Amino acid sequence: MLVLGINCYSHDSSAALLDGERIVFAAAEERFSRIKKDRGFPVQAIRAALDHAGVELRDLDAVAFGWNRPGATPLHSFRQALRGEIARSAYWTWFQLLEAAREQVHGCGRRRLRREFGREAAPLLYIDHHEAHAWSAFALSGFDDALVLVLDGRGGWQATTIYHGREGRLLPRRVYPYPQSLGLFYEAFTDLLGFERLADEWKVMGLAAYGRPTVDLRAYCRRTRHGYRVNGKELVGRHWSDLSYLLERFGPRRNPEEHISQQDKNLAAAVQQATEEALFSVVHEGVRRTGSRNLCLAGGVAMNSKANGKLLTSGLIDRIFVQPAATDDGTALGAALGAYAALGQAVPRAVMEDAYFGPEYGEQEIEAALRAYKLPWRRVCDVTRVTARLLCQGQIVGWFQGRVEFGPRALGNRSILADPRRAEMKDRVNESVKFREGWRPFAPSCLEERMAEYFTPAHPSPFMILTFDVRPDKRDVIPAVTHADGSARVQTVGREVNPRYWELIAEFDRLSGVPVLLNTSFNLRGEPIVCSPKDAIRTFYSSGLDFLVLGDFVVTKGGRGHDLLDQALTAEPAVGPRPRKKAVAAARP
Repeated sequence: MLVLGINCYSHDSSAALLDGERIVFAAAEERFSRIKKDRGFPVQAIRAALDHAGVELRDLDAVAFGWNRPGATPLHSFRQALRGEIARSAYWTWFQLLEAAREQVHGCGRRRLRREFGREAAPLLYIDHHEAHAWSAFALSGFDDALVLVLDGRGGWQATTIYHGREGRLLPRRVYPYPQSLGLFYEAFTDLLGFERLADEWKVMGLAAYGRPTVDLRAYCRRTRHGYRVNGKELVGRHWSDLSYLLERFGPRRNPEEHISQQDKNLAAAVQQATEEALFSVVHEGVRRTGSRNLCLAGGVAMNSKANGKLLTSGLIDRIFVQPAATDDGTALGAALGAYAALGQAVPRAVMEDAYFGPEYGEQEIEAALRAYKLPWRRVCDVTRVTARLLCQGQIVGWFQGRVEFGPRALGNRSILADPRRAEMKDRVNESVKFREGWRPFAPSCLEERMAEYFTPAHPSPFMILTFDVRPDKRDVIPAVTHADGSARVQTVGREVNPRYWELIAEFDRLSGVPVLLNTSFNLRGEPIVCSPKDAIRTFYSSGLDFLVLGDFVVTKGGRGHDLLDQALTAEPAVGPRPRKKAVAAARP
């Protein structure tokens, strides 16, 4: 059965195409529109999915939206205001009535779908938002029996939902209704600290490592015997993103571009600690209700890699799976899976081994872009060896290969890479390439089979969504990817999952003795990760990147770059078990 899943109008609009247990295509709209966190209708992502499969809308067996039926969400908000859970205000009442009317008119995406692609012949379904999140994790975890937790800002009416995944079904066990939301708590303080809601929460997580949790936040979030309780009324405010209650308590909204005080760092640490304590309490309650110690996480809160890593070592659970597109982009995939259940069919089950589900650009498309821009490039026979040489020289490389990753993490196909042994590399990449705050950490990509040498505990982490401790004896070896608290958000790279990226890291290891690379997303600050060769070229020339590698093509900025590339091309092969072919430079255009 061929099913299209769609997420739109909240944030991270996306589309996913599923054929049984096979994910045919999945991508966020931002990759095509170049609008960060694009919340509009995903016209380009849907079109790319259909084109990739060579089908049209009328060929599908079902279309599913990862949201509730029109009107359900604003109706719940209106009820919560009447109950005093949300502050009553004329603006809030007007907003909910307007939202209800808008959803009825637009059908939560149905009207735009038909306008852009014609009337669908297949059933059109609305899958509960939290159910879509839950399916996106449980169905792809490989677990037969699991505690499935969905924690986000809000669903149709839920804030946190505990499910028991068993016998191919999702059984709800407890719901914490909106505004009892950990996502709301975290995003409100993200806003207070001067960052952007629904986009920069992970900045708070990174900043927390520099502070101590000395700020008492029990009035806003506290754990309870069976979960947690948040002060939804003051966190929501009198209208969407209203901080008035928090400003009365904590003072003016911060401006991190000008100054971050130690008190701000301590506040970030307190927010992170309160979230972890509440999350642990929910997990404990979920284990009690389901009897399962296999944990699946989904929703925006599941992107908190620091909390995820601590859960793994907490003793509360045995195994954990976090779907890489755990925020709302993943609900497109979950909606497609949930469509099977809605139609009375068995939901496909599979083990998600990678996240390379987006568009791919072949050699002809790459070369055409290079020739169109008249760039100095060379095509090499052994691009991993040449790139590893450049990285060992201290060069920063844009790495563009294969299909685009689904989710917010660059996992070795759209990455910026550098040498993790050089402590100064963190500042260089932050200042001259990413143009972002200097305190922000970078993640390491490590050969899967060598993880135990550098990180603890040794646990597979292919989606860069778990944080581990760097072994004390290795922190001086890879300082550029060791955070202030001695941790790192690790990606383990398997040879069978991404052969070219694995080979690049292995070649770097042969040259340096370190099976780790600094890996950050291939984008500039405030922009989505690059998608096409054109995006990569523009980013390359708009930043301090030294080299750009697209497929087998190596691009320089001329001058010294040519000399360094010549050195990498003519250098002796690295010492290792495999014979190597000499890389041959192609003629420049």
